[in-house]
Amino acid sequence: MYTQLRSMNMFDRVETLTRMLVGIKSINGTIGEVEIADFIKDVLLSFPYFQEHPENVWEQKIPNDSLGRKNIFALVRGLSDEKQTIIYHSHIDTVGIEDFGVMKQYALKPDELAEFFSGYERDKDVQKDAQSGDWLFGRGSVDMQSGIAVHLANVLYFTEHREELSGNVLLMLNPDEESQHKGVITAISELERLKRHQGLDFVMAINNDFITPLYDGDHHRYIYTGAAGKLLPSFYIYGREAHVGDTLSGIDPNVIAAEITRRIHNNVELTENIEGELVLPPSCLYQRDNKEVYNVQTATSSYLYFNYFIYELTAKEVMDKLKDIAVEATREVEEKLSRNYKEFLIRTGLPAKSLSWNIEVTSLAEYMEELAEKGMNPEQKAREVWEQNKDMEPRMLCFKIVEALQNMDSEKKARVIIFYAPPYLPHNYLNTDKERDRELLEAVREVLKAVEKETGEKFALKKFFPYLADGSFLSLHETDEEILSLIKNFPEWENIYPVPVNEIRSLNISSVNIGVYGKDGHKWTERVYKPYTFGVLPGLIRAVTCRLLSRKAEPVGSE
Repeated sequence: MYTQLRSMNMFDRVETLTRMLVGIKSINGTIGEVEIADFIKDVLLSFPYFQEHPENVWEQKIPNDSLGRKNIFALVRGLSDEKQTIIYHSHIDTVGIEDFGVMKQYALKPDELAEFFSGYERDKDVQKDAQSGDWLFGRGSVDMQSGIAVHLANVLYFTEHREELSGNVLLMLNPDEESQHKGVITAISELERLKRHQGLDFVMAINNDFITPLYDGDHHRYIYTGAAGKLLPSFYIYGREAHVGDTLSGIDPNVIAAEITRRIHNNVELTENIEGELVLPPSCLYQRDNKEVYNVQTATSSYLYFNYFIYELTAKEVMDKLKDIAVEATREVEEKLSRNYKEFLIRTGLPAKSLSWNIEVTSLAEYMEELAEKGMNPEQKAREVWEQNKDMEPRMLCFKIVEALQNMDSEKKARVIIFYAPPYLPHNYLNTDKERDRELLEAVREVLKAVEKETGEKFALKKFFPYLADGSFLSLHETDEEILSLIKNFPEWENIYPVPVNEIRSLNISSVNIGVYGKDGHKWTERVYKPYTFGVLPGLIRAVTCRLLSRKAEPVGSE
């Protein structure tokens, strides 16, 4: 591979690597994630520096992974003995290609897609971009094979110009970003090992996940100095079943679920108000009852969960908010059910039954304490359910555990139990109250100012990358008490989603996103803008790297 790359300029190196990477079907949850990792490792080992130092390229297996997926690492050491190290990281998986429809056979072929979209009159913006020749199409072109290509090209550059490094560059490429983030979670232990045994001092991580215009006519290149976190607050709702001929005496969990969803889904009032940042409201990702077949009995329980971005809020604060909302929702349902039943009795003249309309709202942690106080062992029950259903889809396994806990209670109250399910992503951001983070932010600002002057690009610094990114797992801002609140409300945390929070806090690596530029990530019209991504971005990342390692980089315009 090096033989092909060595005579190319930086632009052509990045484009060539991007095309090769796009051509590999590295869809999340498939063997393609292994194939692309092997390809990347072979590319790295073809570089003369790594042929001399093959021990500086290695892989780390993802534990208990049926596909055999792995992280890929490569370490470029500068000529000095400095331990300061910049991490370059990207994810190697993509989403699927079903959205391409009849064009699926061309999903990994940039030239064929460009030719097709050149005549695609249904979307004039896509057509114009295809006709310009400045955009490269294909699944993963922007999210994020071009990002891997930029990092690989810069690693090659630094192996050829080690005198520019007053420290080191560690390349870290991870699978499974588009799903459970198993790659980066596994990588935490490897970063800990490198810190402990090789003394590497991680100054900052640079992710290059894609950036995109935020509005029509937006020409800014956004640099994000942190990443949003994510929670998956989940609601197990237990009602009171009834025959369809007697539904007025029941408590339908679907009605409760609907009322909770109405109050939470896309509720802008629940977004954090952070000036200048793109913050997103929670959204419903799953809502259904437990009925698997048709019958004339109402459902006994319903499952409900939401995507909930967190920027500065903690899991404890979100739980408190959602409990209040659930209480309000259930009170409204109680009042409505009671009114309807009373009106039914008036109209029919039937005698009233002794019924309670009370619906209890509790967090998982509170409910487990309640069961323990009644002499039960909820921890043992949760472990038993996990052991018997290890291969179940993780979110459904969490619901199954909570349902088993509910079944331990002989009172069978109508109840809403709120808990967290995977995935959980911490929020990672530069905290300007801390001197280290202020210095890192100022260094990035200095470089952006210089690059703006050299290239004419217009940059805008933002605090939070608005989408989910692996960089979330490199730092932790929550206190022990706040983390404990999360863990206690997460069924079988250590077995279902064991995020190494102590190790993450110990590493405390800020992750800045200096991303490839494109449009329509996760859409069949996905495309990356070549002049910026292949021409400007590699030099920008090198300049930030050298500035953070206290050296000046070569001029960005020299690509």
